[in-house]
Amino acid sequence: MSCTVYRRTPNSRLLSHLSEPLPSPLPPTSILIEVHAVSLNYRDSNILNGTNPWPVLPNGIPCSDAAGTVIALGSHATRFALGDRVSPILDQDAITGDEQTRRWLGGEIDGVLASHVVMDEQVCVRIPEHLDWTEAACLPNAGLTAWSSLINAQGELPAGRTVLLQGTGGVSMMALKLATAAGWKVIITSSSDSKLAGVRTLGPEGRVIGINYRSEPAWEERVRELTHGRGVDLVVENGGMESLVQSLKAVRKGGKISQVGYLGKQDADALAGFVSLLIDKTVTLRGINVGSRREFEKMNRFIETTGLRFEDLVGRVYGVDQVPEALEALQAGSIVGKIVLAF
Repeated sequence: MSCTVYRRTPNSRLLSHLSEPLPSPLPPTSILIEVHAVSLNYRDSNILNGTNPWPVLPNGIPCSDAAGTVIALGSHATRFALGDRVSPILDQDAITGDEQTRRWLGGEIDGVLASHVVMDEQVCVRIPEHLDWTEAACLPNAGLTAWSSLINAQGELPAGRTVLLQGTGGVSMMALKLATAAGWKVIITSSSDSKLAGVRTLGPEGRVIGINYRSEPAWEERVRELTHGRGVDLVVENGGMESLVQSLKAVRKGGKISQVGYLGKQDADALAGFVSLLIDKTVTLRGINVGSRREFEKMNRFIETTGLRFEDLVGRVYGVDQVPEALEALQAGSIVGKIVLAF
């Protein structure tokens, strides 16, 4: 049996479209997954552009986020049954979260942009039954990163908190959906009034408040006004050096900042006063690197319990014969919401 795969071409944004044999027999603890949907992340474009800071397999298969059906089992595979709906985890070493190494799909090892993939059963999770394939394919990176940024030290999503989200990218949108499902109040920043108007509709009436950081550059002051001077319980931070001091001013004393990215200008001068403010406010600053299989499974249980849906976060679905068009749309940033390939 063979499968269709897309592989990177070194020093080029072009992908090679190939037919490759699948292993027969399967490795003993592996499963064969028929892929139904793959969602794209900006990381995929960065790798093709040669701007990804981590190791990359030069001719590797791109993409990390997929959902599909188990269609064959290795001789000793026991975690799944034929017909189960599954997703691989992005970091193939992160089972418990205690591992000290990393292997990311679509980076230093082959990814999931293929009609079929073979995965060890330990690096896959069952996906919520009520989600369609395009929704489920958005969970392994953006969904799990959002979940990891919101949960407490016990791995739980407590009710009734207030969170500040920065921008309207995939992680922020996933965090908005998860947080409002837990009864949180969400404050979100963007430079676009039209985007802010759109995201307000993603949560319950009055639960999502937008701030345009272009028209209100001192947005941390507006955050404190909206929280009656207290500050938010949590900031999901993706600006890095450029916005970190403002985020510290926006969070309450004893609050938390989850650092998920560094999309702003990285200028050390912007961190003036950072350490003293961090100490004074007794804030916990934690780096977020997607999450483990165990956290993925906890997130999926929460999604199943709440019946949460993500169809309103899928911006456009492309056919598998439109891979180049989908990648160019990702590079251009012309689609609001997640870009998904359907097989």
